Amino acid sequence: MNKNILMLWYYTVMPIDENFDFDCPHCGSANSLPIDITGGSRQSLVVDCETCCAPIIVRLRLSGDEIVSVDVRKENE
Repeated sequence: MNKNILMLWYYTVMPIDENFDFDCPHCGSANSLPIDITGGSRQSLVVDCETCCAPIIVRLRLSGDEIVSVDVRKENE
């Protein structure tokens, strides 16, 4: 049985709040990421989980003041 689980979240057009909340693909704990609307329409970040400290890849696509899509995954996937 394969214990590696790919966790992806795709959100369709949601208004931008100051923070984006997501679950860690490693341990499942809640995390929060501040959104920089001045950072361009496509952003890719590596953040560490607030609980387990594992690296997480977060890719955002923005349109004006809305999040068009989000991809959250483990670093090595």
